[in-house]
Amino acid sequence: MRRRSLLIAVPAGLVTLAACGDDDSGSSSNASDSASPEASATSAAPPPKIVDGPLPAITAGTKFDEKPTVAKGSGEPSKDLAVKTVVAGGGRAVAENDFVSANYLGQIWQSGKVFDNSYDRKTPLVIQLAQGSIIDGWRYALTGKKTGSRVLFSVPPTWGYGEQGNEQAGIKGDDTLVFVVDIQDTFNARSSADGKKMPQDDAALPKVGTNTDGKAPSIEVPDADAPKKLAAEYVLEGDGAEVGAQDSVLVQYKGVLWEKGKTFSSTDKGFDSTYDRQQLTSFSLQQVVKGWAQGLTGRKVGSRVLVVIPPDLGYGDNPPEGSGIEKDSTLVFSVDILAKM
Repeated sequence: MRRRSLLIAVPAGLVTLAACGDDDSGSSSNASDSASPEASATSAAPPPKIVDGPLPAITAGTKFDEKPTVAKGSGEPSKDLAVKTVVAGGGRAVAENDFVSANYLGQIWQSGKVFDNSYDRKTPLVIQLAQGSIIDGWRYALTGKKTGSRVLFSVPPTWGYGEQGNEQAGIKGDDTLVFVVDIQDTFNARSSADGKKMPQDDAALPKVGTNTDGKAPSIEVPDADAPKKLAAEYVLEGDGAEVGAQDSVLVQYKGVLWEKGKTFSSTDKGFDSTYDRQQLTSFSLQQVVKGWAQGLTGRKVGSRVLVVIPPDLGYGDNPPEGSGIEKDSTLVFSVDILAKM
């Protein structure tokens, strides 16, 4: 099992596409064996005052996205949130409730003990900066920072884990936490895949729009019988890492039914869409219908993929109640793979 950070709480998953019979299909997170902190379910502290320091020095690995070594805290830490941008990036600014992709290291001020880092896992953390998803100190320290930035900050218990601490992570109730965070990317409801346009020359398959403005792409279903086998084709081919069969992904998507898609306009909202909800979604490929898992496995991050799912790899004769999906429906999706989690 791939180690996952306990900085995250269990995020909301994809309900409509959840595999039948899986009671936990709304979650994209597996049990973690990482010794890092997770967000407190009762976090409701007022916004902190943000100050410049004091902060310990980064003594090695000082470049962006290098694993840093951070000195032990000296003296008493600030009771406020101390934040310093040590490498200023020139990318997009992070907004609260965005998903960010970042490498990070966390340690305890008083002891200098490192309790977690993503550099050794060689997989950035992808997490939403939303209350209940991550400790409040991250939300306040990273909001407004630009991608490409390295941010050093200290988090007092009030905006970390309060008096209860986090026993699994070895954090006591009076521990101040120190983080170095390298912000690689940020995503929100206006995000799109940004890959290279690929030919869509198979007349038997739907045509998908190639817009990258964050709006829902058109899906034009041909006036023909639906394919009997799974079809998965690049619309925009990205250059990111390939998605593995056991990975979780952050996506934008739009789904239409083959039969209804033939009669609806190309701008029809479809039966399910993150664009309509104006909210990205994340899920494990092990927790969705087989057609999604098979269609996205091996595809590259940054891509838009057309996935046509026959009934035997979708819902067959048992579609989710209230979904608008009829029995033995062929499902057609445009999926933007924004990040691998």
